[in-house]
Amino acid sequence: MRARLLYRKNYILGLLLALSCSLATAGIAPEQIARLGADLTPMGAEKAGNADGTIPAWKGGILTTPASYEPGTHHTDPYPDDEILFTISADNADQYLDKLTPGHQALFSTYPDSFRVHVYPTRRSASMPQRIYDRTRDVAATAQLVEGGNGVTGAVEGVPFPIPENGLQVIWNHILRWRAVSAARKIAQAAPTRSGSYALVKFEDEFHFQYNREGVKEEELDNVIAFFIQKVAAPPRLAGNILLVHETLNQAKEHRKAWVYNPGQRRVRRAPNVAFDNPGTAADGMRTSDQFDMFNGSPERYDWELVGKREFYVPYNSYKLHSSELTYEDILTPLHINPEHLRYELHRVWVVDATLKEGSRHIYKRRTFYIDEDSWQVLLVDQYDNRDQLWRVSEGHVINYYDLPSLWTTLEVHTDLQAGRYLAIGLDNEEPASYDFSIQRSPKDYTTRALRKLGRR
Repeated sequence: MRARLLYRKNYILGLLLALSCSLATAGIAPEQIARLGADLTPMGAEKAGNADGTIPAWKGGILTTPASYEPGTHHTDPYPDDEILFTISADNADQYLDKLTPGHQALFSTYPDSFRVHVYPTRRSASMPQRIYDRTRDVAATAQLVEGGNGVTGAVEGVPFPIPENGLQVIWNHILRWRAVSAARKIAQAAPTRSGSYALVKFEDEFHFQYNREGVKEEELDNVIAFFIQKVAAPPRLAGNILLVHETLNQAKEHRKAWVYNPGQRRVRRAPNVAFDNPGTAADGMRTSDQFDMFNGSPERYDWELVGKREFYVPYNSYKLHSSELTYEDILTPLHINPEHLRYELHRVWVVDATLKEGSRHIYKRRTFYIDEDSWQVLLVDQYDNRDQLWRVSEGHVINYYDLPSLWTTLEVHTDLQAGRYLAIGLDNEEPASYDFSIQRSPKDYTTRALRKLGRR
């Protein structure tokens, strides 16, 4: 009898716990949703500026395409007259410590003679199509985390958690943020040695974010939020290798699916290792698979803590770095990329600490993410090794692709403080154009059969 009563007690406690977890991850209350577009932006950011006026109010971001931009070319700077307000160096960094992340503080300490942060006026340029704002408001009432936070349900098109309650919701906002429906790009990647020598790896990438397709229903996704193809175009020894990825919405139900095409074998094979801390494609061991796009894939190996919101100097409106007037040699200098071409601004960011779960494996024991309040784009990441030493600092240099519009990276840089090296991926200055958002794609373009045909062209 005692055993039966104990079983019933545990069963009831289990039901209560399950109910409380469900309530904790359910959509937000109507009075909170009403704040979107009122005191909050449609994406959930604080619409007002800060108290001292160094961060302005959000007024819609970039709403028109600059007259200087010609479609199909690199995006010209919509703020050409902005001048540097001040420069932070190792000599004066102590004056700005409250606005510098630990990663940036470490870069000043490691490279005191060369690392600089040029601070420009803050421009809250992030903007998105109206339907993304509308759908974010809709799904805010229905979006839920599932399976211990390793998936999302009740949301399509919009950002699921515009007023987040925990770190997992914030990182899922980054994963499901608006970028485009379909996009193509030709980019280069480089991992310079300490002396500055490098060899370029060139990629031809395609993305199809069916989660963001207008009018899509959750059941139509078949649990796939995005399709991705990456073809290596150079150097010759790697050319022809192709990666295909199907990224999933409920990672607990089904992890991402990946395949590779090898031109030497002329066959397609599964690639289950394209995840977590396995090495990134041709990256010389300088980044993990889940560092691509600043973070991607399943969050299951970490505990995610929402630290709060802070003001930091972050890379933003990096049109100078994106310019076709620069060469790769202008950018790729020894130890870190050339700071003279970088733009930093003061922005409010969500701070999320990810700590490796007991029993889980990853080369990064802890990671701190700094996520833009206006777009949910990860802008900075500090990565720590198993000795709790800061190891790598990642920067997402973003621009508003105002012809869409979408705020997305133009260059990702992962700096290894211990090796004195870094990886830059997304270089497009010497390419004929940047992102192409005009391509028309559907899921049938990302099957293994399509991959095999693409490899044999």
